[in-house]
Amino acid sequence: MGLSDIAAGIEVVDEQRDSGVATVDRTADPLADRLEPFADDLPCTPGGAATLVDAYAEGKSVGASSRVAGIAPTDGAKALHLFGESVSPVGPMGREIVGDWLAGELARTEAVELAGVSDQEFALAAYVETHDPIDGAMEAVEGALSLDGDGSVAKRDELGETMDGLGDLGNF
Repeated sequence: MGLSDIAAGIEVVDEQRDSGVATVDRTADPLADRLEPFADDLPCTPGGAATLVDAYAEGKSVGASSRVAGIAPTDGAKALHLFGESVSPVGPMGREIVGDWLAGELARTEAVELAGVSDQEFALAAYVETHDPIDGAMEAVEGALSLDGDGSVAKRDELGETMDGLGDLGNF
């Protein structure tokens, strides 16, 4: 394939075509309402999930956000995973170990020891490995978890080292 084949069909015009503005913008709907269609797939109520997302977007840790929402921290981490957030308590090697356990190649006690995590963290890692994020739910929370335009980026940069992560899952 030559350059002329690649360029075939390309034309230069004097003006751009106006494609308009997106006609569907559900971000005006309350987050709990946008999550309602996914209620059966969430580890908590849509209202609890909305509160969790709001607290998490403000820069609170997974555990603190879960407490604000009135749900168990592990359920909060599961919900955030389903919304596309990275909450796995293990790295790449830990993921392999969890995969080996899921495949029946390792005993659970051996896998937990090799992964170097608590039983609760191992259970969360197994959940993350066996449950994919929910596409529609990811889209529903996209605006709430975005860091654009609300000062969250600056806040996270300023507070970066002071924010805790998954380490406080055990603190109910």
